[in-house]
Amino acid sequence: MTKVTSVLTAAALAVGVGFSAYADTQGVSDTEVVIGSVNDLSGIFAAVGVPAVNGANLRFDEINAAGGVHGRQIRFVVEDNGYQIPRAMQGYNKLLNRDKVFAMLLSLGTPMNTAGFKLLDPKGIPNISPLSASVQMLQEPTNNKFTGFSSYWDQVQAGVRYLAGEFDSKEICSMYIPSDFGKEISDSTVAITHSLGLSFAAQTTHKPDELDFVGSLTKLKSAGCDIVTMALGVRQGITVVGTAKKLGWTDVKFLNTSAGFLGVVAAVPGGVTEGLYASAGWVDLTARADDEVPAKFMADYNAKFDKPASGFSMLGYTAADTLVRALEAAGPDLTQEAFLAGMESLSYFDALTDTDITYSADDHRGTDDIVISVVENGMWRELSRQ
Repeated sequence: MTKVTSVLTAAALAVGVGFSAYADTQGVSDTEVVIGSVNDLSGIFAAVGVPAVNGANLRFDEINAAGGVHGRQIRFVVEDNGYQIPRAMQGYNKLLNRDKVFAMLLSLGTPMNTAGFKLLDPKGIPNISPLSASVQMLQEPTNNKFTGFSSYWDQVQAGVRYLAGEFDSKEICSMYIPSDFGKEISDSTVAITHSLGLSFAAQTTHKPDELDFVGSLTKLKSAGCDIVTMALGVRQGITVVGTAKKLGWTDVKFLNTSAGFLGVVAAVPGGVTEGLYASAGWVDLTARADDEVPAKFMADYNAKFDKPASGFSMLGYTAADTLVRALEAAGPDLTQEAFLAGMESLSYFDALTDTDITYSADDHRGTDDIVISVVENGMWRELSRQ
């Protein structure tokens, strides 16, 4: 073999090795990478899912317009679960077996994600920044799972501790949907109550579509609840606070987690949610509307969707940006292993959410911040950051 032929053969083999590294990787071609999401676009958390998907699409449109990542366009395929497990499983099956997605992003719902893991984990499909703060989002095997912010468990612990300290609260209660989502918040409420030496006075459980809370609130008021943690749908949480005020129960402190930390909740007309607390994993977007980076994002979002940006549209954008950064770090020969290594290499300050985002081989949660806020004059006001 001549020297020239030998060099050409070696080059061809090198190209072949590089190509084969991702040729058999699901959802990856020379020109495209396919990302999926099983989200809530029509159910009780549509006020979370719709803006989050929009925010992600805004970021993907930006990167695609700039040529994509290593020459690949990002195609984002979203299936609506309506916050129902059967629909979620249909969505997962379609995305995995028909669309052949490379990774999942922003899938919404604790029970929907945990059910989906049964399909994702055997294939090693990465699950990035789910719209659930449950500790179960990092259940074993954890190598393919990455979350964006602090857990419901930790948020409840910090929130109850803060409110009990500020208001000398003694009787702690909980209202929740009896799913994995609700049980985590209720269990955390019980745990922190006992840890603080306080009394867990009462709890009530609710169906996802329930909207009459007079009986439950009457029960909790009679129990003398000082703090009530909530794990309910968005509309449900608003209804609970409004109903309590109609009943003349105004000295109780209602506490949401990140699941209820929405601008639309704070901005309900008539001051219905005034005085509602939330312990969440990020700082409210609207409160930072005059800062340069949030202001640009809000303007860009409004220009594209003709709607005001929200906290969850911000999270969707940030989650998509995290995925883009991991794809860039993975290099042109994209495989699951390269992508996971790329995720674990990320460490940067995100000016949009005002947080440091850091992942490593031993830490698959981007940030541990907990921000406690209260609704004042139709907006969330930050009280404490931990």
